Amino acid sequence: MEIHVNNIIKLKKQHPCGSYEWKVLREGADFRLQCEGCGHQVMMARRVLEKSVKEIREV
Repeated sequence: MEIHVNNIIKLKKQHPCGSYEWKVLREGADFRLQCEGCGHQVMMARRVLEKSVKEIREV
């Protein structure tokens, strides 16, 4: 799966703030994502993220 820095990804489950979209800040074995709704940042393992992705948008 091709996920790169600054891509916007849409996940299957929504964040508690209501947003489904996340911006990729760092890629590698782990990804750092920033919620587009509230700005909250999380780290997620590549394997977990690839299962959760619904759509990838290039920016």
